[in-house]
Order: sequence, then structure tokens, then C-alpha cells
Amino acid sequence: MYIKKNIMKKIYLFVALIAVVAFSACNPLDKTYKQLGDIPAPTVAPQALTLSASDYALLPKGHAAKTALYFKTTDTAKADIPVILNSKFPAYPNKTSVTVTYASAPLTIKPIDTVFANIAYTLQPADYTLNGGTTTSTNFSATQIITWLGIKYPAATEGKLAVITFNFFDQGATTTAVQQSFLFTGGVWTKLYHITPAQYASIGKGGNNNDFVAADAAILPTYFNAFLKADPAVYITAKTGDIKYVSYKYYAGGTAPNTFQRVAVLIYNGTNWTTSSLPATIVFAKANGVWVPDNTVTYKLTATDYASIKTMTVGIQTARDNVAQFGDFNISVPLSATTGWTEADINSVLINILTKDFPTAVADQKFIITYLAYNGATINVTKTFQFKGGTFVLVQ
Repeated sequence: MYIKKNIMKKIYLFVALIAVVAFSACNPLDKTYKQLGDIPAPTVAPQALTLSASDYALLPKGHAAKTALYFKTTDTAKADIPVILNSKFPAYPNKTSVTVTYASAPLTIKPIDTVFANIAYTLQPADYTLNGGTTTSTNFSATQIITWLGIKYPAATEGKLAVITFNFFDQGATTTAVQQSFLFTGGVWTKLYHITPAQYASIGKGGNNNDFVAADAAILPTYFNAFLKADPAVYITAKTGDIKYVSYKYYAGGTAPNTFQRVAVLIYNGTNWTTSSLPATIVFAKANGVWVPDNTVTYKLTATDYASIKTMTVGIQTARDNVAQFGDFNISVPLSATTGWTEADINSVLINILTKDFPTAVADQKFIITYLAYNGATINVTKTFQFKGGTFVLVQ
């Protein structure tokens, strides 16, 4: 009897197992689950994002920033960053925005000629008279050497580099022989930060040549940062965003000409002088499922704007005179017959001001305008207009 029950129990279990297997095999939801894949966790984008190397890696192959880790131009950033945002935050809702901080292209400068023999010049006694001096004048001040450069190189073109050795006189100090670098840019001669013999010597690069070689390339920014941070003429006034053009001698080896005077551009980031660019920021908004640069303008009416209302044709003259005089719109209830403003008339005035103040507005650009109104007390009122169809339209 026991044996019979045991056999029956095994038969029941076997039938049940077959039923489970059969149901699993024909369950149509299994295919759906496989197609859906793992259910992703909710994704919420931050209000601010600083791009990292992994973010640039989200760009398609062929995009320069993918490997360079910076954008060459603002237009490139505006075009490529939405690709990153769409990849990182596909579920981020419309009508929201993210402030994106990215690396812009490092600054570079390439003078038209950097061969040291071509651009180096040592002033002779007669040169000091070119600046309106006398035969007994044998030195120049910081201002005089700039004037002399204009006389010496009257046909200088953009990017001309000059390394000048001369007797320098600083008021209250003795005359000393110095070598300084100057660059002609923007129509004027500008003094560069010139690495001195003492600075070369401090890092074991001194001697007759005072120069750097190819093996120094990777460490040059470190050297320049140390020089600038140790120079009181620089660090006393240094502030974030300052730029220094550092002029240095470079020996390339091989056959002549093989000695050059090169220029590096460094930016102060608040702590160090670096060849990396300062970060730039663009606000992006999501509209109709697409990330776009948010070029919204926030503007508060100025005294000039209020004064301009006096000559407009909106409303009546006494009301225009009143707002021009007091710098606010009288919206008190009941509305004054002589100084009161309706919402429609205020909107017309604001559109006139926007048209005058923002002639380069682009399609769909938003303008958040704040103005003063009076309703027994002076209050701030904010409205949003959008440039559509060649005109400004109230949207909020």
C-alpha cells in the first residue's frame, strides 16, 4: 500500500512539472520581457553638469571633442553638447534646462617668425636717439622702448615678434641691461613675459645659451607656472582669468636655423598658471524632445527705456509723460483716465522697447522682461515675450 501511494505521488509531481514547463514555454510574455530588456532605473538630469572625459566619449566617432576633451568653438559646443545630453538624460522632460560647463579650446599664439637670429636685436648708441633722446641718453624706460619699437619697425604686421636687448632705466633704480620680448598684435606693441637668465639657471638650463630643448616640452608648463607664481610683479595682481604670454628660447637641434624664440599662453585659474583653457558655460533647454541652447534674455527696463516711452504713440500723452517722469506704469484701480495703463498698452510699449533694444533677436528667442508698476505701491512685474514671425509676442 505504501509503495502504491509513493508511486502515485511521483506521478503527480511529474505531471505538475510538465505543466509548469509547458506554460513557461508557451507564455507569450516571455518574448516581450526579452525584447524590453532590463527595466532601466529612472534618470533625472541635474540642473548643472560639468562635462567629464566619459561625457565627451558619448560623442560619435569623428567628433574632435571626443578625443580632444574640449570644443574648439562655441558653435561646435552648441551643436555637440545636445548629443551628450540626449545620451545621458533621454527621459528628462520638456521645459527644463541644464547649465553645462565645458572646456573650450586652449589659447595658442604663433608669431610669423620665431627664428631667434631674425628677431633678436641689441640697441646701439644711435638707437637711443630715435626716440627723441640725445647723444648722452643711453637707456630707455618701459614707455620709451614701446615708442622706439614703433619707430624701428614702422611696417610691423600682426604677429611680429621682437627680442630686444637694451639698457633699461626704472625711476628710482639704476640702469641695467635687459632682454625683453615684444609682440605686435592688434595694432600695438605688447610686452611679453620673458624668461630671464636667472630663471633658466634656477632649473639647470643656464649658461651661454639659456634655452629649452625638445626633452623639456612636457614639463614647460610646470616651469612657467613656477616662474609666474614666484614673481611678485605677477602674483601680487594675479586674478582668475588673467592671461600671460610667456616668451622662451628653444633649441631644436640639427642644422641651423635651429634656435627659436617661442611663445606659450598661460591662464590663471585662481591657483595655478595653466595651458589648459578656462571652462565655458552654456544653458541648454529641452523643447519638443530636443535639447537646444537656451538663449533666453533676462532684461530689466532702464531709465532710458522709460524716458523713450514719452515719444511713443501708445496710450495717451499724459500717461506717457507720467511713466517717463516717474519710471513706472500706473495700474491703480480704478484706472486713472489721465495716467492709467491697461495691460494691452503696457504690452505694446514693451514690444516697442524690445524691438528697439534687441534688433538682432533670433527666431523663438525668449525675453524675460521686468518693469515697475504702481498700484498704491511700486511693484516689479515680469513678463515673457518670444520673437516669432519677425515680431515679439507675449507668451507668459
